[in-house]
Amino acid sequence: MNPTHDEQPPFSGPGGGGQGAPPYGGTPASAAPAQAPSYPADQAFEPGGGLAWAHISKRFTWHRRISALLWAVPIGLVGGFLMSRSGGALGALLWGVAVLLSVALAWIVAELAYRSWGYAERADDLILSHGVFVKRLIVVPYGRMQFVDVTAGLLEQWLGVATVRMHTAAAATDAVIPGLPATEAAMLRDRLAQKGEERSMGL
Repeated sequence: MNPTHDEQPPFSGPGGGGQGAPPYGGTPASAAPAQAPSYPADQAFEPGGGLAWAHISKRFTWHRRISALLWAVPIGLVGGFLMSRSGGALGALLWGVAVLLSVALAWIVAELAYRSWGYAERADDLILSHGVFVKRLIVVPYGRMQFVDVTAGLLEQWLGVATVRMHTAAAATDAVIPGLPATEAAMLRDRLAQKGEERSMGL
C-alpha cells in the first residue's frame, strides 16, 4: 500500500532497522529529522472524481489588462492635473508614478487571476474555483439553477469572449465563469440549461 500525504513510511536506514530506529545504532539526534505530515491546501480545491479543471481563455488576461489601462488614463490625467495645482510638478510626477505602479500590479494580478480560474461539469453539479489572494470554490447543483445567461461588454465582444452566469434560488450560490470563448460559452449555456431542466423535472 503506497503511503498517502498523511502517512509516513517506516524509517529504514542504510543498515536496515525497524520503524523509527536510527541507523547503525546511533542516537535519535543523529538521525535525519522526520518530515512532518503535510496537507497541501490545493487538494481542498480539486474537482474530484478524476476530473480535470477546464480553463478559461487567455484573452481574459488581456481583458483585465486593457481595462486597467483604460481606467488608468483618465485617472492619471485628472489626478496629475489636480496634484500639479496643489503640489506642483513633483506632486504630479509622484501621482504618475503611483498610477504606473498600479497598472503594473494590475497586469501581474490579471495573469494570476487567469491561472486561478477553473471549472468542471460533474454528474449532479458544476464546480468552479478561482481567487488570487483568497481562493474560493463554489458548487452549483444543476437542480438549483433557475436560469443561465451570457453577457459580453464592448471590450469582451472585441476580444471574442463572454461571461456565463448561473443564477440560483440563493444569491450566495450564484456562479460566474468569465473569459470563455463565445462559442464555448454558448455550448456551456445550453448544456447547463438542459441539465437544470432535467433535474427540475426529476429525471
